[in-house]
Amino acid sequence: MSYRVLVTDKLAEEGLELLRAEPGLEVVVNTKLDPKGLREALKEADGIVIRSGTQLTAEVLQDQTRLKVIVRAGVGVDNIDVPAATRQGIVVMNTPGGNTVSTAEHTMALMLALSRNVAKANDSLKAGRWDRNKFTGTQLGGKTLGIVGLGRVGLAVAKRAQGFDMKVVGFDPFLSAERAAELGIESISPLDELWGRCDYITIHTPLSAETRNLIGPNELAKMKPNVRIINCARGGLIDEAALAEALTAGKIAGAAIDAFDPEPPPADNPLVTHPQVLVTPHLGASTEEAQVSVAVEAARLLSDYFQSGQIRFAVNMPTLDRAELDEMRLYLDLGRRLGMLHSQMDRGTVKSATVRYRGEVASKNTRLITASFAAGWMESALEDQVNLVNAEILAKERGITIVEEKTTDPGDFGTLIQTEVVTEKKQYIAAGTLFGKEFVRLIRLGPYRLDAHLDGNLLVFTHKDVPGLIGFIGTTFGRHNVNIAQMNVGREQPGGEAIGVVNLDSVPPAEALEELKKNPAILSVSLIKLPEAGAIAPWLAQ
Repeated sequence: MSYRVLVTDKLAEEGLELLRAEPGLEVVVNTKLDPKGLREALKEADGIVIRSGTQLTAEVLQDQTRLKVIVRAGVGVDNIDVPAATRQGIVVMNTPGGNTVSTAEHTMALMLALSRNVAKANDSLKAGRWDRNKFTGTQLGGKTLGIVGLGRVGLAVAKRAQGFDMKVVGFDPFLSAERAAELGIESISPLDELWGRCDYITIHTPLSAETRNLIGPNELAKMKPNVRIINCARGGLIDEAALAEALTAGKIAGAAIDAFDPEPPPADNPLVTHPQVLVTPHLGASTEEAQVSVAVEAARLLSDYFQSGQIRFAVNMPTLDRAELDEMRLYLDLGRRLGMLHSQMDRGTVKSATVRYRGEVASKNTRLITASFAAGWMESALEDQVNLVNAEILAKERGITIVEEKTTDPGDFGTLIQTEVVTEKKQYIAAGTLFGKEFVRLIRLGPYRLDAHLDGNLLVFTHKDVPGLIGFIGTTFGRHNVNIAQMNVGREQPGGEAIGVVNLDSVPPAEALEELKKNPAILSVSLIKLPEAGAIAPWLAQ
């Protein structure tokens, strides 16, 4: 059988040659398609290889009954509507390893250039000046580098920094302290303790709601005045206005920025023209070697898919057939939501996790449910696109053990999934069950039993079991126009400590949360954000 493959962005010739050499593949290269032309071209394509220039929106992908696979030559899939592709039954794959070395080297290049005033000295000398005394720099050797995010790129930076005789400390909740130590990295947790330790800080995390403005005014205030910050990851990880203010005020020494939000940055972006900032136009992956690497890897992914049906580095496709997926969908959704709940706890560095199955669920394919739990647990924290296929592997690579225990003996519920996460701080327990054929419920947090909806905005608060507290919470939210959808309370004994879970129709303002925390009967407050009821993971939407 012959398959037509469309290539719509510039791809290194080495990748194109591999595709053209495969029997049964017809390769069509067209890098000048507008959205309408792209939609029409896809009607005659079985697969497509793209980079960042092609936008595969829901409109473009709608009713593309022939298209079977999308391969992104690169890591990010922001230009692909992955849920739309999944609903169409289209496999989406990326090439996560191709840019690692180039991005790590660019991080080191910016670190060195910033330290030795390379750009300023170059401009000065070319302007006819010999300002040698003005550009005294600082060396990397003996300095402390803090790395936020120890995935592929973060670990590659650590290895190179160690070659410069730097002390490397790092934060990554999904790299165990033991594994970090094996790699010569001091694991720091919580993240707040890293800021004041470092002479250099570099960020290598994905951009998500949790990591947006990861470095803002509060974090900058905790840093050393001689610190230098590097961002070769994603725009939006640093509050650019706050960074510019800290630089101008002399609170930090300098910054090197390769990624902006938005891109290209507007003319009034405060960092682009700041004298203490070294900037490059998102060049982290812009090397000949990286371009060849991602092109070759993309070609091999596509070839393997059509020649043998092999799927690697999928961001949306679980390894199970449709019938099994339909049977398992609600169990997988419950596992994922419990994982997402754990991911938003004040957990510190993770050591291990245990998933216990009791009752009817124990006779199901629990490995898939465990993978779904791990995916929900890690999906907002890793650079990789986490799904059923790679979740447990990614955990294992980070030194995290996930154990399964199960019994078919019925308990108080026909099905019970209990998840337990152990961190350097404490042990966290959350358990859930199914209610009917559509709903999932949270039935335990820590030692407390309750019955809460596991969806939307959840306010979780521990408190003393005293009269009037529920009224106080309702009144407080009422003043801030926040509607309470559901409220559940669990306790072990009257008058002792208890836990409450409140489902809210909207995210409460910070002022409302601060008012709650000031009540002496409330011991802790956490805001947990989960998908709406019925919304499932993109990699399950078919």
